[in-house]
Amino acid sequence: MMKEYRLMSKEELLSLKEDLDRQYEQVKACGLKLDMSRGKPAADQLDLSMGMMDVLNSEAELKCETGVDCRNYGVIDGIPEAKRLLGEMSEVDPDQIIIYGNSSLNVMFDSIARSMTHGVMGHTPWMKLDKVKFLCPVPGYDRHFKITEYFGIEMINVPMSEDGPDMDMVEELVSTDPSVKGIWCVPKYSNPQGYTYSRQTVDRFARLKPAAPDFRIYWDNAYSIHHLYDDNQDFLEEILHECAKAGNPDIVYKFTSTSKVSFPGSGIAAVAASQNNLEDFRRYMRIQTIGHDKVNQLRHVRFFKDLDGLHEHMRKHARLIRPKFELVLNTLDTELGGLGIGSWTHPHGGYFISFDSMDGCAKAIVAKAKEAGVVLTEAGATFPYGKDPRDSNIRIAPTFPTLEELGKAVEIFVLCVKLASVEKLLKD
Repeated sequence: MMKEYRLMSKEELLSLKEDLDRQYEQVKACGLKLDMSRGKPAADQLDLSMGMMDVLNSEAELKCETGVDCRNYGVIDGIPEAKRLLGEMSEVDPDQIIIYGNSSLNVMFDSIARSMTHGVMGHTPWMKLDKVKFLCPVPGYDRHFKITEYFGIEMINVPMSEDGPDMDMVEELVSTDPSVKGIWCVPKYSNPQGYTYSRQTVDRFARLKPAAPDFRIYWDNAYSIHHLYDDNQDFLEEILHECAKAGNPDIVYKFTSTSKVSFPGSGIAAVAASQNNLEDFRRYMRIQTIGHDKVNQLRHVRFFKDLDGLHEHMRKHARLIRPKFELVLNTLDTELGGLGIGSWTHPHGGYFISFDSMDGCAKAIVAKAKEAGVVLTEAGATFPYGKDPRDSNIRIAPTFPTLEELGKAVEIFVLCVKLASVEKLLKD
């Protein structure tokens, strides 16, 4: 077994670099074009939902259970059976949920925009304040950070652990600074680390005492049913129940969607929240829309039927993507284990693996991989403003490539990690 790179002499490192350079030139000569940049479902995953295209046709009854014609206007917050299905998925009662269009990210953007221009439940619009801040657990979801950056909101990094965000830091900032208006959270199988917030972390979120009365937790539970294993699944406390129990019912917006359950471009999204928050949402919705796509809501309900149907469908997804995660993790463990040049998470669900290189190497690894034909998520993307202070985190997205393509891509990734690490050590 090769010893840790840091323990090698300069001569050993130079010899190793010579060998790695030769391998790298051979790989570049292959002219590969492989993409691991985004967490997209592969075509065979999308095929699982093709039956959804057959549940409705020109002969189908297109009225929901209350008799509303789903082809027409009306019902701005979702047909009852869709509320029940997404409510089960979100672990809340149907009357605690609003059904939207295809994208929960769109709803989050709208929520921030509304808070900027009209405020939250009658409070001062954020655009009229001198300073607005958001807490950002890092590494985190790049698209969350892009939203707050777009609106000029100052973002504050909060370190993540296996239990979730640093709650000492969260509690301190939220309770003392009224300009802190929210926090981004992916609480289950987090993007990119695959961590799930502990019971204690959820309890501490529910018991926050914000200095700002319009502070909200943006609880993006995107991967709530995205398990890789039947017998090894993470458990997450239900946040709305905990907030209500703690006397904090209005503090959280809980987002979900079927984007990576059915079709990412044609799923249905939802927000679960307190009645006060839901009415605040409905006020702008009554002006914004006469109703979202009820035909699509009906299509989803008739295809999945209930929570058992959703879970069975996700087992099919797991059978397709589990070998991909295991391939990446086995390769990392075999090729990089014990070398001291990287660490990585071993998630039980979700869509990503988080890799941490030696400090100062992530950008070099991503650049080398791109030159060798493998596109990765940009280094720094998992931090606000695209700035990873340690230049170490890389998000690996195993789902989209075929198993064969993924095997080649991860081999090249490992080679680039080794090469960038040797160059860093020689430079230092």
